[in-house]
Amino acid sequence: MGEEGADVDEPRAIAVHPAGDEFVCATAKGCRLFKLVYEDFTINLVSRDSPPLQSVGPQRCLAFSTDGTKFAIGGEDGHLIIFHWPNLSVLLDEPKAHKSFRDMDISLDSAFLVSTSTDGSARIWKIDEGAPLVNLTRSSDEKIECCRFSRDGKKPFLFCTLVKGNDIVTVVLNISNWKRIGYKRLLRKPISTLSVSLDGKYLALGSRDGDCCVADVKSMEVSHMIKKVHLGSPVSSIEFCPTERIAISTSHQWGAEITKLDVPADWRVWQIWLVFLSLFVVSAILFYMFFKHTNLV
Repeated sequence: MGEEGADVDEPRAIAVHPAGDEFVCATAKGCRLFKLVYEDFTINLVSRDSPPLQSVGPQRCLAFSTDGTKFAIGGEDGHLIIFHWPNLSVLLDEPKAHKSFRDMDISLDSAFLVSTSTDGSARIWKIDEGAPLVNLTRSSDEKIECCRFSRDGKKPFLFCTLVKGNDIVTVVLNISNWKRIGYKRLLRKPISTLSVSLDGKYLALGSRDGDCCVADVKSMEVSHMIKKVHLGSPVSSIEFCPTERIAISTSHQWGAEITKLDVPADWRVWQIWLVFLSLFVVSAILFYMFFKHTNLV
C-alpha cells in the first residue's frame, strides 16, 4: 500500500465490543469492523464487511454500550448515528447533532447517550426514543469537553470536564434532572481524555501534556498521580484492567504505557470468607470459655 493509502487507513479511534472478540476502527473514509479469532494459541485479525459502517465518513468518537447491544458514532461533521448491535439497524440518525464531535459515552443501562461538541456544548440523547432529551446547562464562557457515566450500578452520575478561562474542573451531574451537584479540581490542566473503571470505583483523567491521574469516585480525591507518562504528548485513552488495579494509557507519540496503580486493593472472595471463618472461630472460643467458667446450678 502506498503512502497515501496508509494515511487513509490510519486509525483515528477504536471501540472494542464488551465481549472482547471484535472491534471497530475509524479511518478517514469510514469505519472498519474486525473480528479476533483465537486458534492454536494464536490470535488472528479478520476484517469483516460492514457496508453501513464503511460509508459513514471520518469519525471522531466511537462507543459501545456496556451490554454490547448499542453502538454509536460521532462524526467530524457533527453527524450522530446510533446502531443496534450486531444487526446495525439504525436507532437514531441526526446529521446536525453538533458542530463537530468532541466526546461521547453511553450510560450503564444503555438508556442515554451523552455527547460533547468542539464548541463546548453537550447534549443528552434518549436512545430508545431516538431523540435528543436535553442540552446540558453552561454559561457562555464555559466549555464542556470530556464526559463519562458512572459505572458502579448504584446512584447514577455523569462526570464532565469543564473549562472556564484557565480554570479546569471535573463536574458531577445527577442524571435524574441533569443538574450539577458538585465539582473538583483534580488534574488542574487541560484534559484530553476521561475514563471510569469497570467497577465504577475510580475515575481517570489524561492531560494534553502527558500526565494522568486516578481519583476515587466516592471521595473525588486523587489516589494516584502519574507525571510525564506520555511526555509532551496528549493522552489519547486510558483503560482499566478488569481484574487488577492496572491502567493502560496510550498516546500517538509514545504508544501504550502500563501503570500499576497505588490504590487500595479490592477484597477477594476468599479473603472475605477467611474473615467470616476467623470471626466464627473467635466466637466459638469465647463461647467455650464462658461456658467452662460459668457455674451451672
